[in-house]
Amino acid sequence: MSNKLSTKLRFGIPAILLGGALLTTGYQNSPSSRFINHYVDSVLTEAQKRLPDNSLEGVKMTDGLTVKTFATEPMLINPTDIDVDAKGRVWVLEAYNYRPNITLNPTKKEGDRIVILEDKDGDGKADGSKIFYQDASLNAPLGIAVLGNVVLVSQSPYVWKLTDTDGDDKADKKEILFQGIGGEQHDHGMHTFVFGPDGKLYFNFGNEGRQLKDVNGNIVKDQFGKEISPKNYQEGMVFRCNLDGSEVECLGQNFRNNYEVAIDSYGTMWQSDNDDDGNKGVRINYVMEYGDFGYKDAMTHASWPSNRTNIEEEIPRRHWHLNDPGTVPNLLQTGSGSPTGMIVYEGNLLPSAFQGQMIHCEPGHNVVRSYPVQKSGAGYTADIVNIMKQEKDQWFRPADVCVAPDGSLIVADWYDPGVGGHQAGDQTRGRIYRIAPNNTPYSVPSLDLSTPTGAITALTSPNIATRYLAWEALTKFGKSAEPELLKLWASDNQRMKARAFWALCKIVDGKKYVEIALADANPDIRIAGLRAARQLKLNVIEYVKQLSTSNDPQILRECAIALHGNTSVEVPTIWADLASKYDGKDRWYLEALGIGADNNWNACFAAYLKKAPDPTLTLAGKDIVWRARTTESVKFLASLATDSHISLKERLRYFRAFDFIKGKEKSETLLSLLKGNATDQNAINKLALNHLDVDFVRTSPLAKQSLSKLLSTLSGKEYIELQTKYLLPEENSRLLSMVSKGEMPRQAAEALIKSPEGLIMVKQIINDPKKEVLALQLLNGIKSNGGQVSIDVLKGLMLNKTRSVSIRREATRAIGDSDSGQNLILAYLKEGKIEKDYIPFAVEGVSKAWRRNVRIEASKYLGASTSTAKKLPPVTELVALTGDAKKGAAVFASNCSVCHQVNGDGMDFGPKLSEIGSKLGKDGQYFAIMYPDAGIGFGYEGWDIKMKDGSTMSGIIASKTETDISLKMPGGIVQNIKTSAVKSMKMMNNSMMPTGLMDGMSKEEAVDLIEFLASLKKK
Repeated sequence: MSNKLSTKLRFGIPAILLGGALLTTGYQNSPSSRFINHYVDSVLTEAQKRLPDNSLEGVKMTDGLTVKTFATEPMLINPTDIDVDAKGRVWVLEAYNYRPNITLNPTKKEGDRIVILEDKDGDGKADGSKIFYQDASLNAPLGIAVLGNVVLVSQSPYVWKLTDTDGDDKADKKEILFQGIGGEQHDHGMHTFVFGPDGKLYFNFGNEGRQLKDVNGNIVKDQFGKEISPKNYQEGMVFRCNLDGSEVECLGQNFRNNYEVAIDSYGTMWQSDNDDDGNKGVRINYVMEYGDFGYKDAMTHASWPSNRTNIEEEIPRRHWHLNDPGTVPNLLQTGSGSPTGMIVYEGNLLPSAFQGQMIHCEPGHNVVRSYPVQKSGAGYTADIVNIMKQEKDQWFRPADVCVAPDGSLIVADWYDPGVGGHQAGDQTRGRIYRIAPNNTPYSVPSLDLSTPTGAITALTSPNIATRYLAWEALTKFGKSAEPELLKLWASDNQRMKARAFWALCKIVDGKKYVEIALADANPDIRIAGLRAARQLKLNVIEYVKQLSTSNDPQILRECAIALHGNTSVEVPTIWADLASKYDGKDRWYLEALGIGADNNWNACFAAYLKKAPDPTLTLAGKDIVWRARTTESVKFLASLATDSHISLKERLRYFRAFDFIKGKEKSETLLSLLKGNATDQNAINKLALNHLDVDFVRTSPLAKQSLSKLLSTLSGKEYIELQTKYLLPEENSRLLSMVSKGEMPRQAAEALIKSPEGLIMVKQIINDPKKEVLALQLLNGIKSNGGQVSIDVLKGLMLNKTRSVSIRREATRAIGDSDSGQNLILAYLKEGKIEKDYIPFAVEGVSKAWRRNVRIEASKYLGASTSTAKKLPPVTELVALTGDAKKGAAVFASNCSVCHQVNGDGMDFGPKLSEIGSKLGKDGQYFAIMYPDAGIGFGYEGWDIKMKDGSTMSGIIASKTETDISLKMPGGIVQNIKTSAVKSMKMMNNSMMPTGLMDGMSKEEAVDLIEFLASLKKK
């Protein structure tokens, strides 16, 4: 069904400019109309494309739906989020004051606005607007929820509660609901609140949120008494709470930038999540409650690129640790993108294919999509179906989508050359669109909340704001609403039946209606019943025992989840019964079992062993051993890890599972593996040693002996990685030999100076004039290290007048290969400490520094001009030019590939650009290169790190755990440093991408480069 829909696209209704006259035309299925569209496209200038009347030129709509403009600038600008109230009015959050300290854009001292747009005459266009709230404290907010006379506004570090006390559509009261959430104006902070079918609020924040504090500044504790902070949870999270903000529950964690949670009438949650830019890992998630979604390592919190056993082959999967036990699978991976607002459509105005399905905004690809979902075991599968796709204007940036009271879709368009990401290229525009079937006028159903019948009619609305008002009214009616609610309960529409259920159990009689729901024929209603029982704190264990006799995998999944955090002594036995129903194939169900046993693994696994004394005999048992987190599973892991009947590649998953178990038993078991005599014993030894603690290996004669033996069989990267981890002094001679032979000389030299014995060896060689050739090789190996040890060695050679000219010259040049060295060179040049004959080599050494000020300052000591570049024409002129993409590829290779990759070519430092043309138009590309400080991608911020030894380093933090930091530096160099050696860390205000990158380019080179980047699109 979805494939059929995706192939039946047609043009929407364009508005075009021709010869200065405005011509509006509907789509007609005729050659002449297609010709007119094509002809007009060819004559529109860039300026004409930006006009509101032309905003739908190039839009394609799915069959059966049309799009019309509801509102444009100047009625609104820069909409980040919207909501539609029960009157059909569109509430718009504006972000004019977005990142002015970075973008250098002007600001409004009055602050940003919340604007209400209204279609008063029913023609489908807004003809009235009013300002609900404007204040200097309203600063680029990201989420709005209209709940009667209360409006919740998400703006990190706050969630504001604005109240209209007198009904004049003006906020009279402002309170804090939550605070302490991430940094101000951060796209990865707090997002929208959504009213759920259970009368609760659902919300989320991205990985900058970090923690949640209440109105008094206290860290909020969740349903298990755990603080919502990095102490217990990591990265992006999903929450549920009461309408007053009480009883906060953390429902999921370890997302990157989960933008908006969407909830269906059964209480099932869906989300999108963005990847680290350029890694084609954007995903759609079914949010399995209490799940870990794998952005960072669950145990060490290391970033996804960090090496690990059984690492995923494909980066989009690696990005989410999908091979790790304890990671909930992704519903769908959509490649590149910048996902934003999402809803579940439960109206009947749109075609049936979209009813009950997610509808989602993807501004990175200029599209509004749906993801038709089907059940698959305990989880789901999904497809992608475009609803509205802009194919001609990359400024179309759908930021949010809502459902109006009549069931039509309202879409907000940020309209900008970029997609946010800490930059805004346009401050003057913004659009709102309405999507509906052909010839469907915009109408608002009448609302009568004075009777239970009217309130229940409102409860069936596709519009969330209307359903909130219905819930409020039904709460006041209480038990008197029961007869009318029972009529809705009898509905053939199962989603409406679910809404009736939630009202009956929350407002009328919880226990009675939960038990009725648990006996219903529809599995989704039974699942809703169990979810309600947990919320109402009923006797969940008895209900789980009742439902666990089912063969429906979705019901069994919910039974397993319901055991999470339950302290009943019956839990282990019930869990073991549920585990015995695992088929060895359904990863969703396996992860649900893991969630159910969390913090109770010892008892649950022991109960399981009574049913399966040797779990290694079945596929299901092997998976449960792999997923378990108890020392009781270690011996079975060891058996599976050394099973010669299974290929080594298949066994890697069991070695990886050791990382998720702590304790003496694990170390002793891994040590015992070193005593084996399997045909692949070397491989087993390597894996066992990689999963043992360093201190344990150093104190164990058997482990140390096995390590030495293993190192003798390894070479290249494998050898360096293991030696760098353990730093055996006996290996220093081999490292020195690698340097002299040019075998990974940088890595070998750096491994040498990390150990005290190796450093002594290096100093002896460098200070021996008879070993000058080897000394040169060593200094070239350590020059990019940047640590105080390496700087001192190089500085000593540079200043030592007894050494040869060649070695002093190379040492002087080599110092400039690191940030610390560049700082030293500038200081010595200023103080006159570098001899005149060596100044050119010092300047040459810093000539490729990523910091432009370093290059300029150093060049002064050669008498070089600081401004020789020819100024390029303005961007408005450049975007109109067509370049040569092939020539642009060469310009990219010369100027950009030292920091960026395209389809695997280039250095892995900044964001990957393989599909950047799908995300940014030419104007956006120019803006990003000319003003890099205006759009630093999250996760690509530069850091200045001061070490305790006095040295400094600068780079991007690729991974940070409690013990280790991996620092990426320009050129793709990764420096691993110990957290204990760090004195301080400070995030840079500026991008690590150098400003003035185009200063040295001709107009032709700049245009060719942008032509090449614009051609890099998703295929």
